[in-house]
Amino acid sequence: MATSIYIHKKLTALKQEFDRARKDKESLLVMIDEAEIPESVYNSNAIENSTLTLKETEKILLDMEVSRDVSVREVFEAKNLARVVEYVRHKSQSVDIDKELILLMHKMLIGGINDKIAGRFRAKGEYVRVGTHIAPAPEHIERMIDSILLDYLNDINNFFIDKIAKFHLDFETIHPFNDGNGRIGRIIINYQLQRIGFPGIIIRDKEKSQYYKSFGDYRDRKNIGTMSKIITLALMESLHRRITYLKGDKVVNLSDFARKNKKSTSSVLNAARRQTIAAFREKGIWRIGVSH
Repeated sequence: MATSIYIHKKLTALKQEFDRARKDKESLLVMIDEAEIPESVYNSNAIENSTLTLKETEKILLDMEVSRDVSVREVFEAKNLARVVEYVRHKSQSVDIDKELILLMHKMLIGGINDKIAGRFRAKGEYVRVGTHIAPAPEHIERMIDSILLDYLNDINNFFIDKIAKFHLDFETIHPFNDGNGRIGRIIINYQLQRIGFPGIIIRDKEKSQYYKSFGDYRDRKNIGTMSKIITLALMESLHRRITYLKGDKVVNLSDFARKNKKSTSSVLNAARRQTIAAFREKGIWRIGVSH
């Protein structure tokens, strides 16, 4: 099911507000983006079963000592992913996504962790399974990646959210790498969004059950609607956060906002989750901007 006209209009209006708010404030926007990196890295790695907490991820990215013994691999995973996130923020402004870029990002992500598989697709005899889904054989990968890239770049009819959702679902179905498919797939979502002037998004570990469901919906019924909704809500939240800071609004916890406005916390929280109010999360806590 394609994204509704209502969502088209809502995202268009938010993008226009974002573009107005960011004028002459690019340095502040960079600060907002950089402040979000630890949360982005934490969530994407947590979806892949990393044991690092958000606080530990923040410390690792600041080269601070972590209070418990963590594996060298998890330290590399955090630092490498942060490097790719930063790279994407700059690179997306200059070129469209292509196969060579995907391979380069994979090399940056997996390099130092497993150099034998970094920066290349699965080779002959290398098969992967995700739950009950067995990914296509290695000999088909390059052709399939070329095909979905061509489809994405040549699609001028579908709404950008639906195009990005379909590409992500196809990419993860192909599962072209031996390791790092999910993280690279989510990085590509942000590359595609930033390429057309939107901020990146965070797909959160706490909501991964819905995220996983989207792949089943696509494989079983060719339904991209679940993934489109995930990306839409995350993008609205990302836009609301940036617009709030760019406008210089006071940022308060959603619970305080509810109390001050004599509303039930649960109703305000539900509105935040549906993005019918301009709320957003920071370190997992829902917040909202209010005028001074």
